[in-house]
Amino acid sequence: MASNSNAKLEKIAINENEEDASQLQFPAEFENAETLLNSEVHMLLEHRKSQNESAEEEQELSEVFAKTLNYTQRFSRFKNRETITSVRSLLIQKKLHRFELASLANLCPETAEEAKALIPSLDTRYENEDLTQVLEDIQTKRSFQC
Repeated sequence: MASNSNAKLEKIAINENEEDASQLQFPAEFENAETLLNSEVHMLLEHRKSQNESAEEEQELSEVFAKTLNYTQRFSRFKNRETITSVRSLLIQKKLHRFELASLANLCPETAEEAKALIPSLDTRYENEDLTQVLEDIQTKRSFQC
């Protein structure tokens, strides 16, 4: 009997520790982690690449580095530091979870319905009208990029 109840307790503990992005439930190691936008990662990688190119002994960058740089270039939604900072500030003001913030900025959904389909945690936390306004603000910032 004792081993049966221990097994049930273990199962409950495992279920409590499950990852579920739709409920904003993440593993403990991500609790204090900061999220980066694809555009921010792209800027960091470009900076690292230029540092490498200007070094006396240029080192060959790994294939993973090159693929990641290519990916972030392709999927970066914001082209300059000012726009990135502005979008991040806008989303922080809206009290979005870090996961929601990065997901909205990286995916740039066009409608509140699309945003909620891609990021299920938004469904219970934000009304469509509020989310639509946020998405329009992001789109405005994107349209005024240099």
